Amino acid sequence: MGLDYSYEIYTPARNVTRALTELARLAPRTDRVPPLTVTVPGGGTVVVPFTSHFRSEPVDCSTGGTLELDTAIMVGVDDAVREFEGGRGLEVDELGRVAIGYVYLTVRFAPTLHPRHASLQFTAATSGMSRMFERSASVRAVFTDLTAAAGGVCCVLDTESHTVQVCWLNGRPARETVPGPRFANCRDLVAAWADPGEGPAVRSGDS
Repeated sequence: MGLDYSYEIYTPARNVTRALTELARLAPRTDRVPPLTVTVPGGGTVVVPFTSHFRSEPVDCSTGGTLELDTAIMVGVDDAVREFEGGRGLEVDELGRVAIGYVYLTVRFAPTLHPRHASLQFTAATSGMSRMFERSASVRAVFTDLTAAAGGVCCVLDTESHTVQVCWLNGRPARETVPGPRFANCRDLVAAWADPGEGPAVRSGDS
């Protein structure tokens, strides 16, 4: 089996449309993918330049559940990105970025374990992309910047090891691990999330 590293962003559930709108700004500029309309919980809609299961039919998530998208994301070129691209010619845009894809996104609306917060989990498609996720400061910045733009409370990197890396927490970059000196487990991390509208959520049952 290959590596399936992922960045996961947690944001108040009310911010999902904002998060998807900000994500759309990171998509490559191309007309090869028809726009996809997503209906989010509450009945609002957002249009994104991605596919869902490689199809472009509208997706109805008005009752919650999960949303799965096949995304491509523009990232700045650093050594780790250059190594991932290997011998392929880099198509760099005017901002010094290249398109990375597919990155598979699963949006979980108000999960049972933290019902006031949705999660956006971005999973690398290959082992090589997984290693780039871990090594690239540019990729890390893309996801922490997206967390900030979406009003997210936390961003973590899961490298399928016994620890999870905390990259962003409550409006600031972070360099923590779970478990670690500050957070013994995921319950402690979730309890620390700031939600100015409702207060922090606490995950039950984690150890």
